[in-house]
Amino acid sequence: MSLKKKFLVVCGATASGKTSFAVSLAQKLGGEVVSADCMLVYKRMDIGTAKPTADEMQGVRHHMIDVAEPTEKYSVADYENAALPVCESLFSKNIPPVICGGTGFYIQSLLFSRTNGGAGGDESIRREYEEVAQIRGREYLHGLLREVDPQSAEKLHPNDVKRVIRALEIYRLTGRRKSEQNDGFLERYPYVAVAFQFPRDELYARIDRRTDEMLAAGLVDEVRDLLNAGVAPDCQSMQGIGYKEVVKYLKNEISYSTMCDIIKQNTRNYAKRQITLFKKFPDIVWLDPRDEGNLQKVAEYYEEL
Repeated sequence: MSLKKKFLVVCGATASGKTSFAVSLAQKLGGEVVSADCMLVYKRMDIGTAKPTADEMQGVRHHMIDVAEPTEKYSVADYENAALPVCESLFSKNIPPVICGGTGFYIQSLLFSRTNGGAGGDESIRREYEEVAQIRGREYLHGLLREVDPQSAEKLHPNDVKRVIRALEIYRLTGRRKSEQNDGFLERYPYVAVAFQFPRDELYARIDRRTDEMLAAGLVDEVRDLLNAGVAPDCQSMQGIGYKEVVKYLKNEISYSTMCDIIKQNTRNYAKRQITLFKKFPDIVWLDPRDEGNLQKVAEYYEEL
């Protein structure tokens, strides 16, 4: 009997325990983990990305980790083009893919397919705007849309980068506003998406503790080695939290203690943005991390799809 195509997604804020829970789910369901983390794609960036170790993987096969060099740009489109065939291959083998990560745009690219409402698509334009969002920020990208299509900008939150980019893409391709067209996203396959909901103070304490562990494990040396290997500070990979702050420390622009404080604060801010984004996901199930029945509960949700 062939496996029904459906996704199980473990998402949520950084440092919320996604990896260990996804591994436990994969073990229970006979599945494999498909990472949806924009930093785990990079090779030789292990400590600052909290890349799961062999022990943490517990024998469960993981995909979409170490697929790009730190000098490469890697877009949402690159991820979708690589990760979706992985999922389809798992389906063909009756292996459930357990999507695990905190990069919302990666997860969206797997869960939803684009409907164009008559407007074509241009990957180069999308990549251009993805880079703008990464370098200049979501608010800046949203401002670009406000200039050409204020009605769509009013409806779209700056955090909804995928749809903001699509609206800009439509305008570039057709000269018409998205608000004048029928454009949207369709669910690719049924899915269950879950995330842990920690009290803010507890989540921040977890973030601080993990930051201290990364630094103790040699994060500064990891960044130094990358720089010495020719990975430029302005590479996309080096804009990740933890890496860009260590670069400033190595350049003697900030002290060690200031670097530590900035990493923790930037990670907290990132976690808040992740939670805001995932709260907009349709039908996401928020779990109490203290509930010992979470594993069985989520497995049943998935099997009932």
